[in-house]
Amino acid sequence: MYRRIPKFFRNFYFITSFLFLIWMLFFDSNDFITQYQMNKTLSNLEEEKEHYLEKMEEVQQDRKELMSNAELLEKFAREKYLMKRPNEDVFIIVTKEE
Repeated sequence: MYRRIPKFFRNFYFITSFLFLIWMLFFDSNDFITQYQMNKTLSNLEEEKEHYLEKMEEVQQDRKELMSNAELLEKFAREKYLMKRPNEDVFIIVTKEE
């Protein structure tokens, strides 16, 4: 039965290399599946980074506009933070959604 296996597959170096390859692909702490998952996570994080960089640019542009225009800054403060002048009353109207 041993003679039926081709000589190439009985070679010590082939067997050792094959076992090493199997070990690295499936059993090692840095196996193929782990590497794939880490690569996928990295690509997701890079997409999030791009998204947040775009948001930062938008916020910086809005901040620049607000700081250059006093009327716009007052409007923003009134709408966002419900600020008012000392002699004013603020009424919040909540629409009922059905």
